[in-house]
Amino acid sequence: MIKSHILGFPRIGEQRELKFALERHWRGEIDEAGLHQTAAALRTRHWQFQIDSGLDHITVGDFSYYDLMADHIQLLGCEPERFKNLDSPSELQRYFTMVRGKASAGCTHSETFALEMTKWFDTNYHYMVPEFTEHTRFAAKPNRLLAQIDEAQRLGHPLKVSLIGPLTFLYLGKSKQAGFDTLNLLPRLLDAYVQVLQAVAAKGVQWVQIDEPILGLDLPGAWVATLENTYLQLKSSKLKILLATYFASTQGHTSIVCKLPVDGLHVDCVRAPEDLPLVLDWLPNYKVLSLGLVDGRNVWKTDLEQAKHFIDRAFETGKGEIWIAPSCSLLHSPYRFSNDQTVHPDVKPWLAGALERLDELQLLKTHAQAQLAGKTLDAASQLAWRTHQAHVHNRANSPLLNNAAVKARLAELPADADQRHKPFEARKTVQRERFNLPL
Repeated sequence: MIKSHILGFPRIGEQRELKFALERHWRGEIDEAGLHQTAAALRTRHWQFQIDSGLDHITVGDFSYYDLMADHIQLLGCEPERFKNLDSPSELQRYFTMVRGKASAGCTHSETFALEMTKWFDTNYHYMVPEFTEHTRFAAKPNRLLAQIDEAQRLGHPLKVSLIGPLTFLYLGKSKQAGFDTLNLLPRLLDAYVQVLQAVAAKGVQWVQIDEPILGLDLPGAWVATLENTYLQLKSSKLKILLATYFASTQGHTSIVCKLPVDGLHVDCVRAPEDLPLVLDWLPNYKVLSLGLVDGRNVWKTDLEQAKHFIDRAFETGKGEIWIAPSCSLLHSPYRFSNDQTVHPDVKPWLAGALERLDELQLLKTHAQAQLAGKTLDAASQLAWRTHQAHVHNRANSPLLNNAAVKARLAELPADADQRHKPFEARKTVQRERFNLPL
C-alpha cells in the first residue's frame, strides 16, 4: 500500500494575506475576529489544495500566526512569568507580546521584552526560543488546536495532526537559570503532551505526526537515553504516532529510532539518503515507512525517476505500507511558480513551489501504484510524467547551468586549492594590517 502526505504547508498565503492581516491587526484596523477569519479562510484553502492533489491525509497543526515554537509554548502552558501578568486577558495578545514585546507609552524601549529568536537548524527560518527554569510548570491548553481540528473535519477528509516533539521542544529551549539542566523538566512536560494527545484522540483523530529533528544532531547520551520512555508515555494516548526526522542523518541514533514504540517513521531521503539502507534493515515491516522524496527546501523540480528508486527499494525489502512526502515541511518553499510572470521563461519550467510539490507527490503515487498493481499508466499520467522529466533533464543540461570554460578552469586548479596554507595566527596578523584593526 502506498499513501501520500505532507509534513506542513506554507501559511502566509499566495498573496501574503496572513502578513497583511497581521499588520492591520497590530495597527488596530481589524479586531481578533477579523484576523481569525482570514486565518480560517487560508487554512481551508490550503487543506482543499491537499485534498484536490490526492493526499491521503491533510495536515492540521502546521498553521501559525507567527511561529510554531511560540504556539507550543501556549499549547503546553509554559509562558514565562513576564507574559502571564499582562493586563490583556486575551491569549492571542499575550502570544503577540511573546513574539514582539510590548513597549511602554511614550518610550522607545520594550516594557516587556520578547522571547529570543534564533535559526531553525540550518534553514533561513527563525523560531522563538522557549525559556525554562526549575520553576517552569506545564499545563495542556489545546483549545486552539482542537478548534482547527474541528475546521478540518468539516471537510470530510482524513487528517493527521502535526506537533513538535517534546525532546525537540525542550532541547531547543534555553535555561534561564545558571547550572539548571532543562532535561529535568521532561517528566512534567510529558504529562502535558499526553493530555494534549488525549484531547486530540477524543476528536476521533487516528494519526499524529511528532517532529523530532534534533535526532539528526550529535545529542548528549542522557537525551538519547530518554527516547524510549518518552515515546512509551506518548503511546499511552492511543494515537498512532508517525515520528518525523529531517534535515540531517540520524546515523548514530538510527537503530534506536527504528525500535521506538511508534507506528511509523519519516526519513529525509533528500538530505540523508544514506539512512534508508539502515532503516530498511532495522524498521519492523509492520510499521509505516514515510519517505521524504521531494525537497521541501529548494525550488528545483524533483527527478521523479530517482525518487521512485527509493520507493522500489522499500517494497523490495518487504515493507507493507509506504507513505511518500516532501523531505520536510513545505513551510520552507515558495507558494507556487505556475502563476509567476517574472521568472525567466527558460527557467520557470524547472521550478517547483509548494503547490507544484503536491503535483509531484501525486505523479509519484500514481506511478508507484500502477507499478505495484502490474498496470500501465493511463495516457494523461504518462504524458505528465514525461513532461515533468523533460524539464528536469533540460535543466541538468542547460548552458545556463553548464559553462565549459568555468569547468575547464576548475579542472586546472590544484587539489589543495580550497585549503589555507598559513596558520590562523599568521592570517590574523595579515588581516589586522590589511584592515587597520582594531578600528
